[in-house]
Amino acid sequence: MAVDGTALVTGASAGIGKALAKQFAAGGHDVVLVARREEKLHALAETLEEDHGIETHTVVQDLSTREAPAALYEETERRDIEVDVLVNNVGIGTQGAFVDNDLDRELDQLQLNVVTPTELVHRYGRDMADRGHGGVLNVASTAAWFPGPFMAIYYASKAYMKNFSEGIAEELRTEGVTVTVLCPGPVETEFQSRAENENTPLGSGSMQDVEMVAKAGYDGLQADDTVVVTGWKYKLLTRISNVLPNRFTGRTAKNLNTPD
Repeated sequence: MAVDGTALVTGASAGIGKALAKQFAAGGHDVVLVARREEKLHALAETLEEDHGIETHTVVQDLSTREAPAALYEETERRDIEVDVLVNNVGIGTQGAFVDNDLDRELDQLQLNVVTPTELVHRYGRDMADRGHGGVLNVASTAAWFPGPFMAIYYASKAYMKNFSEGIAEELRTEGVTVTVLCPGPVETEFQSRAENENTPLGSGSMQDVEMVAKAGYDGLQADDTVVVTGWKYKLLTRISNVLPNRFTGRTAKNLNTPD
């Protein structure tokens, strides 16, 4: 079931969010671009309009506060923007021992990675179900299959997003709403520098191309695929994850997330 109409993309100023916004614009969707960095949003909006002849809307919004999801929803309501596709891309990671990390930053991570996308799905998904059509694309990670020592909150948040997406996919399918969760491996974006894990084996290793990842997510949504894993290596790894001992996967992740 193909999904059309206006797509709202969070975290659209860079990385996977920016690449996804480009994919939706190339597919003929009008887009609502949401992020904190105003200049980058306006520059992207101008480029997408020029390249694809679509209409763009920009919303400068920090989604790390408890009030932010409601404020974003109310802003699109105020502008009379009907959101047909919700793309939950915004998120952060933190590297380091959980008990030593700054607690406020860890709680911001939970807000951005878990609470904000959950509330946005509830608000916009309810509208889509009432209309009988729509789509949700949630960005998770192959980290969702594993424990993540030294990035414990990030791995756990992605596991939540994967399971949440699979659950609501079954709920919303009969309402005409498609739900897809995109699960890439490490991607060449600014995520590594923001998470401060560039000096770890995982953060300094091989990266997936961001445009390839975005295209896989967009195509998966249009094909009504519930889970999209990018790259043959990660498809194999996630498939065999259930037979690997948790202690083994935990120690492996610990080594990958430990600074050199």
